[in-house]
Amino acid sequence: MRYNRWFMNGLLSKKKVRTQLYTVYVVAVFVPIVIVGIYLLNYVSDLLTTNYEESLRAEGIRIRTLFSELTSDVYDKTTDLMFDDEIKRILTTQEYPAEKVSNSVYYCPAINNLVYANVDIQDITIYTNNSYADNYLHFEAITEELEQETWMQRASDSYVGFWTTIESVNSKGMSDWNLCLVRRIAGIGKENKAVMVIQVKDSFLKGRISSKKYGIRILTENNVTCYSPVANEYGKSVDLVIDWENSYFHGAGTYWKDGKNLFYDVASLSMYQTNSRTFVVTTSDTAYYEIRRIVLTCSLILFAALVLPLLLILFFTGHFSNRVAVLRQEMKKVSNEEYDIIPEFHGRDELSEVFSDLQILVRNIKEKDARVYASQLRDEQLQNEQQKMEMKMLASQINPHFLYNTLESIRMQALTAGNREVANSIKLLGKSMRYVLENTGTGFITLQKELDYIETYIAIQKMRFGDRVNFDMKLEVDIPLEEYHILPFLVQPVIENAIVHGLEGITENGLIKMHFSLVRGYLQVSVTDNGIGMNEEELNHLRENINKNTLNASTSIGLGNIDRRIKLCYGEQYGLSVRSVKEKGTTVVIRLPLEKKEC
Repeated sequence: MRYNRWFMNGLLSKKKVRTQLYTVYVVAVFVPIVIVGIYLLNYVSDLLTTNYEESLRAEGIRIRTLFSELTSDVYDKTTDLMFDDEIKRILTTQEYPAEKVSNSVYYCPAINNLVYANVDIQDITIYTNNSYADNYLHFEAITEELEQETWMQRASDSYVGFWTTIESVNSKGMSDWNLCLVRRIAGIGKENKAVMVIQVKDSFLKGRISSKKYGIRILTENNVTCYSPVANEYGKSVDLVIDWENSYFHGAGTYWKDGKNLFYDVASLSMYQTNSRTFVVTTSDTAYYEIRRIVLTCSLILFAALVLPLLLILFFTGHFSNRVAVLRQEMKKVSNEEYDIIPEFHGRDELSEVFSDLQILVRNIKEKDARVYASQLRDEQLQNEQQKMEMKMLASQINPHFLYNTLESIRMQALTAGNREVANSIKLLGKSMRYVLENTGTGFITLQKELDYIETYIAIQKMRFGDRVNFDMKLEVDIPLEEYHILPFLVQPVIENAIVHGLEGITENGLIKMHFSLVRGYLQVSVTDNGIGMNEEELNHLRENINKNTLNASTSIGLGNIDRRIKLCYGEQYGLSVRSVKEKGTTVVIRLPLEKKEC
């Protein structure tokens, strides 16, 4: 008490008020805050450094786990190939294969199926000294240049697989690097040599091993980059202190790269079932600057802590800042579409008025969202109803021209021919009309019924045109015709269009070919005529009108209708397409799914 009295009355009372306040501030605030601040800054810096190092290490563990799982899966998938009898037969064969995939390519089903069935495998190549095997897809001869490659020499010395990077030249003449599993195939005789190279798809690795926050780089045991999200880093080394011979190596620290200080963590990874090791490097190019930024921020806070006590409005500023922070938090919630804000905001000043406006805005947004959602439901219901109605209308639109023409043919036959031909004509017409009446409005019919109807229609047209128009129908489908269902009236309008427009002006030897076949998992129906055809401008105009469904009977019978019906029922990937060459004819192709779909 005596010291305080002396300090206040003796020392401070002899100074000016300003000096007194400065002295009290220095003794009571400045010196303690500076001492504590220096200690806290060092502590925060060490804590952040440790935190970033632990984060990098955890990320490295995650990447190593993923990479190990991916490479192990590739190894397991290709193990069966090492013992495949067909591959061994190819590697030991002394004759050329008998079955072709194309003009000069043969293939091994086991490899071909594995490559196309797995998104993580880019390609599989078996290098062999058997010249006969070189005729197969995925088999290549071992050249003298390949013999000099380090990975080929390593594969020749051991039957244990290993992982490495292999450089290749792409179609643009640029170097590509791929992570590859190299395995030597045994059991094919001493005179035969075969090395299998499985290329891992780089895009698959990038899709699985990715990080927005950290940099990732995977190195082989000879310090060559085999994976990186940056393409130009493939095949390059890194300047890090790494014990390449240590199977359980782990290191961390900082290093300088491209003008930046980077935190890094590196650890070894023993590859599954191989004698290879990789080193996973995770880096952060923001950690150093984040630490520096946070330390600088803390320094500024300390500086503010030194300055603010000098201000008389400290309490008001703190109170006001808190209210602004609350308002900002609620506005941020609204901007993130979180509309459950606090019910009250204390005070009656301008901030309170802003908060009231925010409440009104939230209420209006909620009401608008409710109206939009209700409108969307109504639009979807209306669209569904409209599609159903449009489908029914499209299915009921049958061009009656051929019926009128048939009646005219029957009338002429009645004048010129005998009763048997007339009876036959009436019979054909009756079958055709019965099919039309029975299937008008029907969703699906069997393919057999559609083929029977087409044969009836062809017979009627043969009766009408004689030798002027000839028909040839081929059925190359391995599906039960009585069980496979399609939309009715799809093929007949195309045949009629070929007669009316395609063979227009043809007086003899007109030919219409119909071909039913299975192509890449769907049913393809093609109708080809040898008529007048179309030039490029006419063909583009026809295609545009089909897509817009603006065709009428004078330009093309039913094509737009057919295309629209198919797309409405099966989807946009199916439908009708047209090819044509002037003076050589036109081909209309209908594409349908193999499985039945309810419209």
